[in-house]
Amino acid sequence: MREIEPFHVMALLARAKALEAQGRDIVHMEIGEPDFATPRPVCEAGIRALEHGEMFYTPALGIPALREAIAGFYKTRYGVTLDASRVVVTTGSSGALLLAIAALVNPGDQVLMADPGYPANRHFVRLLEGEAVGIPVGPDTHYQLTPALVERYWRPHTVAALVATPSNPTGTLIPEEHLHAMAAFAQARGGALIVDEIYHGLVYEGATSTAVNAGDNVFVINSFSKYFNMTGWRLGWMVVPERYVREIDKLSQNVYLSAPTPSQMAALAAFEPETLAICEARREAFRERRDYLVPALRDLGFVVPHTPPGAFYIYADCSQLAADSFAFARDLLESAGVAITPGIDFGTHRAQAHVRFAYTRPVERLREGVRRIGEYLATLRRGQV
Repeated sequence: MREIEPFHVMALLARAKALEAQGRDIVHMEIGEPDFATPRPVCEAGIRALEHGEMFYTPALGIPALREAIAGFYKTRYGVTLDASRVVVTTGSSGALLLAIAALVNPGDQVLMADPGYPANRHFVRLLEGEAVGIPVGPDTHYQLTPALVERYWRPHTVAALVATPSNPTGTLIPEEHLHAMAAFAQARGGALIVDEIYHGLVYEGATSTAVNAGDNVFVINSFSKYFNMTGWRLGWMVVPERYVREIDKLSQNVYLSAPTPSQMAALAAFEPETLAICEARREAFRERRDYLVPALRDLGFVVPHTPPGAFYIYADCSQLAADSFAFARDLLESAGVAITPGIDFGTHRAQAHVRFAYTRPVERLREGVRRIGEYLATLRRGQV
């Protein structure tokens, strides 16, 4: 437990809420949660299910109709034919990540992952008595693992590499050919590739391909939280290699029995044309926010090497503005009423030099946040003269 850290941003969020309770206006750009409500067709499907009253346990792998709907989504969205028997419905993508790592990791086994990266990943590995190997990445690889890095860091006790595309905190993508190459390298050494695709619907340039067909040793994880705006419903899914279906079934039965029944029934409406139209309109709203915020932050002096093509995050280098990103984020909240996430939450590689902005608020609120940050930085500069 000493080695499993909290999300440091939660302390900032708690302070932001306390300031709001005192009457302060806070611009929130810290939490990775869409500000849009769950699409109405999904809510209505959930209400109908509740009114019907059959809220019993479901099979551990999920209700068959939802597994079929997810498989159908891969066909219509990506042109990939997928057997629904490989689809596992989970309690959020976190549940899927935990199951995948539990199925693969024995005590002392290593899992490779990018640093910076989503913090829970390394903690899941530690929970299973494995070792998370954070590989330092930067702008030269778009903050992503590459086949060369996986090969360089793979050791006899390495059992998997875990990647995210688009990633949290950087919003960057992994090229399809890199995913296939990493999967092939891992398979040749008896290992697996875990691919986090939970921000897949939120990509703003070019076509997106899934890693589902990258190899028969690939675990692909997705979620209803981000693109479908269903964070509180706690529902995700995972596509697993056929030989692991039974193992994941056993783990699901023992860890949480089954995903929430009302959420599964509601999610059946997530793939309906009306819902997808709503989600696509919201994707365009996120694009508009990104296209405003990236140049605005650059004008303030933050270094954003690449315009992030996906998710709703900007991972910005603040080293020219502050020596310690956590102290910077804390002071920015107290002095300017703007909440952002310090790099310490995402690893150790140059964490003190980076902060993450989440553009999960309307453009007018982002403009207000940028205005406040500009005034705050001007005050700092005047104090240095």
